[in-house]
Amino acid sequence: MENREALLLEPGKIQVFPCDMPTIQDDEVLVKMEYCGVCGSDVHYFRFGGIGRRKVTFPYVLGHECTGEVLEIGSKVTNVAVGDKIVMEPGLGCGHCEYCMTGRYNLCEDMKFMATPPYNGAFKKYMAYPARGCFKLPENVSTLEGAMIEPLAVGMHAARRGEVDNSKVVLITGMGCIGLMTLLSCKAMNAQKIIVTDVFQNRLDKALELGADYAINVAETDMIEKLKELTDGKGADVVFETAGRAQTAAQNVFAVRRGGVIVQVGTIADPVPYQFNELGKIEADIRSVFRYRNIFPLAIKLIEKGDINLKAVGPDIFDFEDVAKAFDTAINRGNEVVKCILKF
Repeated sequence: MENREALLLEPGKIQVFPCDMPTIQDDEVLVKMEYCGVCGSDVHYFRFGGIGRRKVTFPYVLGHECTGEVLEIGSKVTNVAVGDKIVMEPGLGCGHCEYCMTGRYNLCEDMKFMATPPYNGAFKKYMAYPARGCFKLPENVSTLEGAMIEPLAVGMHAARRGEVDNSKVVLITGMGCIGLMTLLSCKAMNAQKIIVTDVFQNRLDKALELGADYAINVAETDMIEKLKELTDGKGADVVFETAGRAQTAAQNVFAVRRGGVIVQVGTIADPVPYQFNELGKIEADIRSVFRYRNIFPLAIKLIEKGDINLKAVGPDIFDFEDVAKAFDTAINRGNEVVKCILKF
């Protein structure tokens, strides 16, 4: 078996090279990778070499939305077996701090998260990984669907943070992958009405296909005006910012209803010109989202039961050796694609 990995050599330059085969520890498994998604954070590291204070040390391995087949297990592994198809949760807490011990391990200060500096990611054909971060996929859930469980977990955690239920009118700004996953999550939680926005019509069409009630093309329509029309002048009970744009985040204070909730999902490194006096007048909450926690088993169950249909997302698949093309597509063809995934 020859192992290969995609190395980010400098901003905008990624190539595939041979690398050593991993050796597993007693609590680890050897995984033959099958699919790994190209995340928005991967794109940001690829383009700029960092996100905020996190800077890449080159060469660097990206990728964290990954699935594969177990080829070998360590002597202490009991939760998965050789031959299992698995999805890997990319972030593992220390297991003993106050956040880990209370179930909020996404806040662990010693979190090791794939493709987040200083930790390398999963753009490689074979890798060793702790078994505690591996979840077996049911027979009727493919590894391609498995590669979308990580972004789905973000959407599900966001929907939980927004306390979505059948009484809530929801607005989701930005229909990239995370926006679509937030839409699927809100739909699974029986949101009363789901309104979505984007500048690309193809993404709005996909959102409508996945269950959105209304789609607003903000390149052609005044979003606030249309939203008020759709909500009897009240605004949305829960507003999700998934575009990761300062302008969108600042605008959402005018989109949320009195006493409502704004959930900030997208990553924004730039300052946001928030009008807190406007927010204060309506006593709305702002809730942040940092990845997810305790979500993967539920996400797998919802996909298995058919409550969430990831196949309908329709990702574009690229051969692992064409990783540079996948990034070029993700960056420059947003009006044509909604998700890029590598196949090993």
